[in-house]
Amino acid sequence: MSNKKEFKPFIPADKVLPEFTVTSVVLGIILAIIFGGANAYLGLRVGMTVSASIPAAVISMGVIRLILKKDSILENNIVQTIGSAGESLAAGAIFTLPAIFMWAAEGKCAEPGFFTIAIIALCGGILGVLFMVPLRTALIVEEHGVLPYPEGTACAEVLLAGEEGGDKSKVVFAGLGISAVYKFITDGLKLFPSEVNFDIQSKTYTAGIGMDVLPALAGVGYICGLKISSYMFAGGVLSYLVLIPAISFFGGNADAGSGIPFNQLEPSAIWSGYIRYIGAGAVAAGGIISLIKTLPTMVKTFRKAIKGIGKNVSGGDRTQQDIPITVVGIGILIVAFFIWIIPSIPVSPLGAIIVVIFGFFFATVSSRMVGLVGSSNNPVSGMAIATLIITTLVLKAAGNVGASGMVAAIAIGTVICIVAAIAGDTSQDLKTGYIIGATPKKQQIGELVGAVVAAFAIGGVMYLLNAAWGFGSEQIPAPQATLMKLVVEGVMGGTLPWTLILIGVFIAIVVEILGIPVLAFAVGLYLPIHLSAPIFVGGLIKWYMESKRKYKNEEQKKSCVDAGILYSSGLIAGEGLVGILLAIFTVVGLRTDLSGIYGNHFESVGNWVGLGAFLLLIVTIFYFCSKKRTIEIDTEKKDFS
Repeated sequence: MSNKKEFKPFIPADKVLPEFTVTSVVLGIILAIIFGGANAYLGLRVGMTVSASIPAAVISMGVIRLILKKDSILENNIVQTIGSAGESLAAGAIFTLPAIFMWAAEGKCAEPGFFTIAIIALCGGILGVLFMVPLRTALIVEEHGVLPYPEGTACAEVLLAGEEGGDKSKVVFAGLGISAVYKFITDGLKLFPSEVNFDIQSKTYTAGIGMDVLPALAGVGYICGLKISSYMFAGGVLSYLVLIPAISFFGGNADAGSGIPFNQLEPSAIWSGYIRYIGAGAVAAGGIISLIKTLPTMVKTFRKAIKGIGKNVSGGDRTQQDIPITVVGIGILIVAFFIWIIPSIPVSPLGAIIVVIFGFFFATVSSRMVGLVGSSNNPVSGMAIATLIITTLVLKAAGNVGASGMVAAIAIGTVICIVAAIAGDTSQDLKTGYIIGATPKKQQIGELVGAVVAAFAIGGVMYLLNAAWGFGSEQIPAPQATLMKLVVEGVMGGTLPWTLILIGVFIAIVVEILGIPVLAFAVGLYLPIHLSAPIFVGGLIKWYMESKRKYKNEEQKKSCVDAGILYSSGLIAGEGLVGILLAIFTVVGLRTDLSGIYGNHFESVGNWVGLGAFLLLIVTIFYFCSKKRTIEIDTEKKDFS
């Protein structure tokens, strides 16, 4: 039974407040660029992104209420709507597009032009928004009270709480500032190493342990919580303390293919040559398992959504106005035309329509999935892997093989991946708007603005990071895109070491049988332990604040825990921004490295200095969690699909 008649939004439909204003649009565009760039950097470094809706809403309240002295919850909502579009589009783009740059670096194809990358991202972004317009009434309105949309509901709570004060934005900015300074000192000035590493190597046992002592990773861990971060760390422990020693021991004095015996290889060499393929198999299997488990829900969702199409309106009640369905249809046809004429997506007009239909299916699935279980459990990577496998097989059967076929598969997969990511984000934002009483049409236009800006901004960020370090490097390993590259290459050319891949597949199956969230464990198995270890530390802090610390009451507990969420969001944004700044310095040839002033004498104690600095950073998290303030948000804001 629908709850439409019973529900009353915070701002009544007959009340008109400033909403889609110059202030909200400009601030939203700025945040779309900032969070899009920061999430692109974070995703390329650790293979996951975090939700930008909460930080965008908090910063918006700080600027509009405290600086501009204005009081409009609907303007704040437009800001977070536009701003969060950058994060979701970044998530879709960085999972796939860097693979083309890697092939270009290997000489297999030409490096894609900036506008080609931007247009591919833009096609996916616009389609994702437009597909949600006819689905809004069916999923957001008719299913209110049935589909909780946790991120959208939590963001609405933040906006409503913002009517009482602006302390939240101070916490975010504090995290951003501290993280920026820390990142610049370690990776800019290089006064201490950002990665600490301890190798264990003997004739009978080879292993390794270490961590990247960086603020964004601790922030990700705090936001994800102990359960998810511990699954990731468990995967890293299996890689570095079980599989690497096993390969070294059983390989013994045999030639590893590089002229060096297995038991003389460094742990990092064994990881890059063997473990990453096992991890790739585990992640691929985890994504497909997640997809299979949600197939019944997908089919049910698709049927319900199709029945609800056409119920959206373009006039009448302000809170029921959508972009006219005729405009949506024309927009989709225009995007399909661009997909057809883009040289890097060699499809026929019929092929372009098929891409659009496939995208609509995944947009529908993604929108309902995030409504049920939140963005954190939305299997975007599984959808991307399934799309790439099917697309590559079709292209191969059609005779489009080699580099051109692989590039085409990635381009098509990118459009689908971005569609799924931004459709999920749009549905969360529309849920926020439904609760507070926003105008859906204005939010949908805001999403389109955010998608357009983010597409070009992220295209520039990706070019910048690739020019500075190169995708697949130690600085930006691009783990998700590397996995997609391996999948396409394996299907197209049969070059994958299938034994290692299958080992990873069956590890994932065992983990699934044990009832452990397979994708989180598989990501930890695939990534270096240096990334999962600091994430685990952040999760431990969250666990301590939630379970072990003594509080006077539940309100104080929630206030302290939620302050950590906001501070962690700032840590992530600050490191991402400085990471992009350092990339600019590298491209223009500006040297900031001061490590030469202390010579080689510092190297012997560098690991311990790095650990000490990280400990001080952890202390700041405890400090901001402990400060007395009223901060109430949902504590599970994350996206690591």
